[in-house]
Amino acid sequence: MNPAAHDWFDWSPIGARASGAWPGGARLAVAFVVAVEYYEMQPPAQAAWPASLPGGFGRGPYPDFRTWSHREYGNRIGVFRVMDALDRHGMRATAAVDAYCARERSVVVDECRRRNWEIAAHGEAVTRLLSSRLGEEDERSQIRAALQAVREAAGGDVAGWLGPEQGESARTPALLAEAGIRYVLDWPNDELPYPMRTPGGPLVSLPMAIDLDDVFAHWHRKLSMARWRQSIADAAERLLADGESRPRALVLCLHPWLVGQPWRISYLEEVLADLRRREGVWFATAGEIAARCGAGDQRSAG
Repeated sequence: MNPAAHDWFDWSPIGARASGAWPGGARLAVAFVVAVEYYEMQPPAQAAWPASLPGGFGRGPYPDFRTWSHREYGNRIGVFRVMDALDRHGMRATAAVDAYCARERSVVVDECRRRNWEIAAHGEAVTRLLSSRLGEEDERSQIRAALQAVREAAGGDVAGWLGPEQGESARTPALLAEAGIRYVLDWPNDELPYPMRTPGGPLVSLPMAIDLDDVFAHWHRKLSMARWRQSIADAAERLLADGESRPRALVLCLHPWLVGQPWRISYLEEVLADLRRREGVWFATAGEIAARCGAGDQRSAG
């Protein structure tokens, strides 16, 4: 396959599709994906990571304690603050867990399971991006190793995948389907889940709202937290209006090392309160939304 092209799905404008429906006649499905990820101070020599990988003051020479410590804050403090916020508003989430956290930060996974959160896989570490620089067998091995670690920590089936930094090679969807993954969160090109076809079997793409991702909006685009909060409110209002004719989905990714900071968490609380007060919203896990597009039995790993 030409790496510049793909044949994973048929292009279709949203107005040409069947209208579909969410439970209870909801006009908008909302899910939160919480990234539980590890930032390696010294990745393997062959590992790839984007120059824009956020945290600290930008990647420095080894040992880069500043960036490593900034990111590790999320697994020590931030993720529990995010959990508490979601608990207060009666919301479950999908935890996208990488292999390192599954093995070495298992208490975080245990807390996710205690809350009956869904567990999705998130690669080996945030510093190990999937890309076409990897050979096919190396990528297959990396995916399998990640899934094995996360499935063991989850205590069962793991159906979803979020690539580290949403990275993929030209063959990743096929390898994910081959490994038993049923939905993927890497393609932010829609407002509804849609089917993908691969040589490894069917797959569902569940698009996340990349513009509203906390890291993308606040860290990269330098939006204030107040503007981020208002942007999500504006998006929800418009999606609910558009949902009168065709229900929509809003999948929001949260990074505990950032939004779990004490001066940012109040803005997440306000986001949750605003969404909760709106009528016509179905709060779900990512897997529950993907299942409406044929991604199979999305049972909680909890």
